[in-house]
Amino acid sequence: QVQLVESGGGLVQPGGSLRLSCAASGSILSLYDMGWYRQTPGKGRELVAHMLGSSSTNYADFVKGRFTISRDNIKNTVSLQMNSLKPEDTAVYYCNARHLVLHSDYWGQGTQVTVSS
Repeated sequence: QVQLVESGGGLVQPGGSLRLSCAASGSILSLYDMGWYRQTPGKGRELVAHMLGSSSTNYADFVKGRFTISRDNIKNTVSLQMNSLKPEDTAVYYCNARHLVLHSDYWGQGTQVTVSS
């Protein structure tokens, strides 16, 4: 079973950048499909970016061209580089790991991102 811990959230002005990191422990990250989701009050959790293996990526339309997901299977980390942030990007961001064979889902505790002037 993998444990996930996010970091890197905070307050940033519109147009700014943040880099979120997700540190995994307890298992080998290469066994998992990785993703970042976000959630705002009153809304369900929505997919932001997804990475299958080491190169196949998928992004929500609202972040395409602004966010980049990456993973380091040696360091057991997954990152989300967020550029050109907008107030509507304000949310709690969650790291997700889905086992490639068992399809079991694991979540981090979330990290708050606030985009405001």
